[in-house]
Amino acid sequence: MNSGFLKVCAASPRVTVGGVQQNSENALREIQVAAEKNVKVLVFPELHLSGYTCGDLFLQKALTDACLQALETLCEKTAKFDMVICIGLPLRVNTRLYNCAAVLYKGKVLGFVPKTYIPNYGEYYEKRWFASGKTLNTQIRFGRIDAPCSTSLLFPIAENGVLGVEICEDLWVPNPPSTDLALAGANILVNLSASNEAVTKNEYRKNMIAAQSAKCFCSYIYASAGVGESSTDLVFSGACTVAENGAILAEGERFAFDGTRAIADIDLDKLNAERIRNGSFADNARADSLKYAICEAVNVSTDFSEVTRTFQPQPFVPSDTAEKDARCREILAIQSHGLAKRLTHTGLKKAVVGISGGLDSTLALLVSVRAMQILQLPSENILCVTMPGFGTTDRTYQNAVSLIKSFGASFLEIPIKDAALQHMQDIGHDPDLHDITYENTQARERTQILMDLANKHGGILVGTGDLSELALGWCTYNADHMSMYGVNAGVPKTLVRHLVENEAEHLPETIAAILQDVLATPVSPELLPPDENGKIQQKTEDTLGPYEVHDFYLYHFLRFGACVAVVY
Repeated sequence: MNSGFLKVCAASPRVTVGGVQQNSENALREIQVAAEKNVKVLVFPELHLSGYTCGDLFLQKALTDACLQALETLCEKTAKFDMVICIGLPLRVNTRLYNCAAVLYKGKVLGFVPKTYIPNYGEYYEKRWFASGKTLNTQIRFGRIDAPCSTSLLFPIAENGVLGVEICEDLWVPNPPSTDLALAGANILVNLSASNEAVTKNEYRKNMIAAQSAKCFCSYIYASAGVGESSTDLVFSGACTVAENGAILAEGERFAFDGTRAIADIDLDKLNAERIRNGSFADNARADSLKYAICEAVNVSTDFSEVTRTFQPQPFVPSDTAEKDARCREILAIQSHGLAKRLTHTGLKKAVVGISGGLDSTLALLVSVRAMQILQLPSENILCVTMPGFGTTDRTYQNAVSLIKSFGASFLEIPIKDAALQHMQDIGHDPDLHDITYENTQARERTQILMDLANKHGGILVGTGDLSELALGWCTYNADHMSMYGVNAGVPKTLVRHLVENEAEHLPETIAAILQDVLATPVSPELLPPDENGKIQQKTEDTLGPYEVHDFYLYHFLRFGACVAVVY
């Protein structure tokens, strides 16, 4: 089964300037290492076979011929490897010299891609030797090498992956060739580079790589020339980076004297799902864009057993403390401003919230308090209703009452036991039978009370149900899944916990203590009677399993359209 992942590598072996045979041997050793690590796409730096800092040696036919001969030998020695290899070399075509990337697979050159933009400013003067390949479209024949040479080549290399190539400076221009390659179908973009080092340049370069991968909904594999290059004018670090849709997946060690590499598993299914979701991506393709040639298709794939990529166990929650704090503050701001806008639009000044002493209703109350502060309305405009039922425990009841009073909200207590018993009598249900009817009777009674109170007081019923409950169907139809404005509907359960915890850090100690006890209370709808010690007997995660597991799957399913097999 196709895993949807592809193991890729950006490598920068030690290079000898002008030492074509040595560079070819170093490349072969790197290919063998990559094969042992199950790499399926391997990218070398710009002009790796010759070295980037050859200067006027590039004008010597002996050098360019040696590179082609080395490439032919490399093809022979890599015929057994199930791997797409991109390697740089200078290439003479008629009376012009081009800075090219050769794309190899199983002993054959699939195509040559010349560099489009030739830098000739600052420390660069490539135009002294190289011509732009922007309009080049020809066939290269040398020995057993017979392959197209053009900037408009697309390489189908996997069931769900198409490779596109650009070289170094091509990324640094306002409209990189990789943009058009992506719009034409490439979702694996590679860059063979020789980017020198300067103070702060590395971060700028990584930001560009990440940004291009985000704009193009693609993976971006970047391999730069290393420390073996001449340091007469420039110093090179062998910067190797793999990015995916705006995130850096892997980086190699810079300034590694014997070479470096960055290996990552890219998620092609995720990238393709993102492109489908974003209609503007396809709309951006220009009618007058270059006509791209599709090279010979090959098929490399990575088995599930070979995928070594790790995933954040709580993807909705940042692992970095500072980032998590900022995310929580932002989410609370979005929730509260959304509620404030809804109140303003309807002309209503009051909110009704059912408070149970659990996490979700606590978050809804925190959001409502913030909304009133935004609108400069008193907390009394929040009508908090606690509705003790058959499963209500002293712990949750006391926490609910204490929270309401601490915020100065209006408090109303309406016990629902008698009403629920009357309803069960009316429909002929035995109250000793604690089934789904017994549970839902209470949930619907509570929602009826809240809806009617909202009507009576001219307010809006603020929903408390979270994303996880709604997605899993862990709610009562025509009851807690309904409201007039559900502030938690886009917040998963694992994130609800962190939002409440974060807010506790910014509130007075008396309120924070109550919130900490809410956080320590087991998640429960409290629709079944407590145990003999008066503690919660009905624990949601005993029935559903851990919310951490559900939210992991929900994230990848909702965000990227992943199926169970891919997520697993």
